[in-house]
Amino acid sequence: MENIGIIGYGNMGAAIAQQLQSKYRIFVFDKDKNKTKDISGINITKNLTDLLSKVEAVIVAVKPQDFTGLLKQIRHEAQDKLIISIAAGISTQYIEKILEDRRVIRVMPNIGVGIAESVTCLSKGAFATDEDLAFAQELFYYLGTTRVIKEEMMNAATAISGSGPAYIFSFIVENALDPGDIPEHTRHDLMKRLKSAAESVGFNPEEASFLAVNTTNTALSLLKKTKVAPLELIRQVASKGGTTEAALAVLKKGGSWEEAALAAFRRAEELSKKG
Repeated sequence: MENIGIIGYGNMGAAIAQQLQSKYRIFVFDKDKNKTKDISGINITKNLTDLLSKVEAVIVAVKPQDFTGLLKQIRHEAQDKLIISIAAGISTQYIEKILEDRRVIRVMPNIGVGIAESVTCLSKGAFATDEDLAFAQELFYYLGTTRVIKEEMMNAATAISGSGPAYIFSFIVENALDPGDIPEHTRHDLMKRLKSAAESVGFNPEEASFLAVNTTNTALSLLKKTKVAPLELIRQVASKGGTTEAALAVLKKGGSWEEAALAAFRRAEELSKKG
């Protein structure tokens, strides 16, 4: 599969397209033409039919409120395509139900996509093959580190690798640390805190360690490489009514990272569409 479609050119869709354009032929569609009018090196398609006629795999990167409607639109034209969903909380079963048993891989990248240091969790739907999963892993390997997990752990991953960077940024703000010069002992403390939080939402010690180490490294690397203020990065991670906002509300009241992660996990469960 050399031709990749991306539906939705918001922050995540754009970051993925820009990171992958040197490896694959990328085709993009967004209903808001202003988002795609000035980009180069990426093929802009005029509509969904045009995009689907040119690609073998489609990354769906639209807002959750637009997701179901989009799936219904592409139901017939997507019949022989690999569908890669990055929609938080939407199960492969839900997608398969609407798309009538298509091949689906569910993927959850994080804010590190923009600097090719995402921590990305993947799980395979009922009709996707092992080759499909390997292909999706290869795609997201270009965007950082990857980890295949059971789908029932995806909401827990949202609470850790998805929302976790915000816990770290919040800690840095609260303790008035220099974002560009975090001491090594502080880095290890952050990893330890995040590992404990990961275990509290159900990850085994090995999985928890993988997510904690890589998520911490990604968050600190973002601060150093982008020079973006921690508060601004928190704003980028914490969408209104989402999992990160729920976790941050707990931290603001003096709660532990374990309690924050549990709040994020519960919010992810509330927002889930499981089919």
